[in-house]
Amino acid sequence: MYQTLVVIHIMSAIIGIGPTFFAHVLFKKEQSVQELRNALTMFKKLEVFPKIGGTLAVITGLILYYMGNFGTFAQLWLLGTLILYIIIQILTIGFVGRYTKKLNTYLSDPNRAKLDALPEEYQKVFNRTNLTFWIVSTLGVIIFILMILKPAGL
Repeated sequence: MYQTLVVIHIMSAIIGIGPTFFAHVLFKKEQSVQELRNALTMFKKLEVFPKIGGTLAVITGLILYYMGNFGTFAQLWLLGTLILYIIIQILTIGFVGRYTKKLNTYLSDPNRAKLDALPEEYQKVFNRTNLTFWIVSTLGVIIFILMILKPAGL
């Protein structure tokens, strides 16, 4: 049972955080407005994975903690990964969600079908989206490092 839970935990973490790493490919800096429209459509489809996989990773992680012998919950590697995950969720749902919705609303207007470039205001929103993806990806890498190494004294 324990090993099965470990596999579910690891797979759900990979599936849950994975799309944030893929987002850099979708939201690359040098792309046309049509490519951005396509990226927004694809990202909307990928959003389900972090919601389900990430939630399952937290639940299985807590179950594994209570089943195993990991010491105090206050260890930085353990508590830190949970805090980093919460920050990732806040950034992804709170910021990326709002940014992509604003871009999508603007670009889905039929009057903008032939748009060649984003106006400065929306280019700034796009840049904030891309920066937030970089931050989320970096935090995701730190989570994986902490969970794999479980550094002693941290």
